[in-house]
Amino acid sequence: MGSCLSTESRGPMPSSPGVRKKKNSRKKLGSRNSSFESQREEQLHRIPGRMFLNGSSDVASMFTQQGKKGTNQDAMIVWENFASRTDTIFCGVFDGHGPYGHLVAKRVRDSLPLKLSAHWEVNTKSDDVLREISLNGTGSLNSESTSFLNADVESRASFDVEENEKNTNMFQTLKETFIKAYKVMDRELKMYTTIDCFCSGTTAVTLIKQGHDLVISNVGDSRAVMGTRDENDLLTAIQLTVDLKPNLPAEAERIRKCKGRVFALRDEPEVARVWLPNNDSPGLAMARAFGDFCLKDFGLISVPEISHRRLTEKDEFVVLATDGIWDVLTNKEVVDIVAAAPARSYAARALVESAVRAWKSKYPTSKVDDCAVVCLFFNSNDLSSASVIESNEKIVPVEECVIDNVKKDTSANIKRGEKLGEECEEEEVEADEDDPLLYADPEKDWSALEGVSRVNTLLTLPRFTPGKEDKPAAGEPKARK
Repeated sequence: MGSCLSTESRGPMPSSPGVRKKKNSRKKLGSRNSSFESQREEQLHRIPGRMFLNGSSDVASMFTQQGKKGTNQDAMIVWENFASRTDTIFCGVFDGHGPYGHLVAKRVRDSLPLKLSAHWEVNTKSDDVLREISLNGTGSLNSESTSFLNADVESRASFDVEENEKNTNMFQTLKETFIKAYKVMDRELKMYTTIDCFCSGTTAVTLIKQGHDLVISNVGDSRAVMGTRDENDLLTAIQLTVDLKPNLPAEAERIRKCKGRVFALRDEPEVARVWLPNNDSPGLAMARAFGDFCLKDFGLISVPEISHRRLTEKDEFVVLATDGIWDVLTNKEVVDIVAAAPARSYAARALVESAVRAWKSKYPTSKVDDCAVVCLFFNSNDLSSASVIESNEKIVPVEECVIDNVKKDTSANIKRGEKLGEECEEEEVEADEDDPLLYADPEKDWSALEGVSRVNTLLTLPRFTPGKEDKPAAGEPKARK
């Protein structure tokens, strides 16, 4: 996989006093950093309305369970009254991978919401200033010649325009907030001395619900699915995110332009992976992730795909989950399990337990993957009082803060965030005539189909056949999740 030259390898010999002094100073610095991080985590865990362990509140249920592969590398969070807004909730699940994936996932869980809150505040203030300048500028253009307009018509038109502009501005502000926060988070991970993120990383599917607006952001292959009612009042599943895998045409094209390689191993032909140009490693099974800096120069990015949905009375809940759930359960099965839970406080746990049973049934010779689930319910008026799932871990209490409410919007549109992949240096790439992936319809939606699990969906996609530039070296490499 290669190695990095450290500063010590270019310095004096190990017997030099300078080296001993440097090592001692590094130990002291590491000790101070560790102490600071412990205090920071303790302060975070005391914040009212912030949950990160198995449990539930009036509006959410969350549960995670370690699989059979080792340390649980999944993390999750629900933060009510997020960013000092009483009508706002932040939720997220994070699936770590690599030697230190569990540490990366927890770090992103703790740090990303803080960055989102800070950038959101800055962007909101900037928008308010620009809006005030715009209003002052257009106000001077009004004249008495418009006074004959009917007051009711003028009022209705003004209200519609204001609501549409507010809806658009809200999504645009949050989209910019997510992009900036994700970029800063990934840059910060690269600078950490306490966590090695070179070959470790994490996915992140997060959402902010403010009033009736839902903004979803996704990096990696974790997924968000909504349970809603159709015209016949039947419960259906709507997938809100796309699994950002290397077999997606646009993702594969970007990786190839950056000299990365995409191919699947012989024993798992349905799973496309990302590889270094000249080494059969690390074999990452996703096209976007936090961390994994060994691949960041070869097409892997941490830019989120963002979308907006205006909630209606038919929308009941949204489920955020890591791939340990989606590998064995379909979208429809997931929403049915959540809806059928004996109590909403038990919904996340019921879903994890169903997934574990499905793993043992469908893949009896495979190790059960880690699972993490967050269920966010929208109509909380008829919810029972908050309850906590039995756990050996301490549950963070949820308290309500009294802060100014934000007006709710009325439109019911869903907006798709434009693709934000960071392009690498442009250059022509020779297409492999035998590669069906590059000639697939670019307009086709490659997200998992309704009623089809993520594993089965991958099987229905065009298989990636390595071309001349993407042939694996002699011997099958060892892939990483």
